[in-house]
Amino acid sequence: MTEVMGLRERKKLETARRIVRTAIALFVERGFDNVSVQEIADAADVSKMTVFNYFGTKEDLAFRPMEDHFGDAARAVRERKPDESPVDAVRRQFLELVETRDPSVGLANEVFVRQLRELVLGTPALRDRVFLAAQKGTRDLAAHLAEETGDLMLATIAAAMISAARNALIEEHWRRADAGDHVDTIVADAPERTARAFALVEQGLGDYARKAH
Repeated sequence: MTEVMGLRERKKLETARRIVRTAIALFVERGFDNVSVQEIADAADVSKMTVFNYFGTKEDLAFRPMEDHFGDAARAVRERKPDESPVDAVRRQFLELVETRDPSVGLANEVFVRQLRELVLGTPALRDRVFLAAQKGTRDLAAHLAEETGDLMLATIAAAMISAARNALIEEHWRRADAGDHVDTIVADAPERTARAFALVEQGLGDYARKAH
């Protein structure tokens, strides 16, 4: 029975992946607003009802592949090791994702991932949803820190700074990739850049960019 269920789950996962990849290919080719769910279903060789069973909305087809990662920072803090600070936990998790060349931190050689990013950035409805999801991730992080410390104001500031550092690093990876840098070079530089980014969070702004006389 376990083997049967395992096979069933694998088939469901394969179907979901096929639907997503088919949808992304059509969106990239014709534009998100110019593709219907029925057309996606036909191209993926499934019914329209099957698409909606796997994905509640058309937007979910593009958003679902990245959805879980908006909670990565909050998850790192919740699951951090004893005596590990929130900054240390998020930095460690980030470097682990870099080491595995995870697309969620801007490291992707696969054409599909690049196409998905360009699609999201070029589609207002998807771009807005990503923004809201990122904001929710930061709020979740702040809520957890506030639970631990009892100070929502400082927790909100800390969460915003941690999220900003992490997001800036990801954007830097994408910027360098778009400029033609090889992923191996970006990965090799990541520890030093990550250390500098999170050091700014740890140390506070202090004399950063103080205007000279």
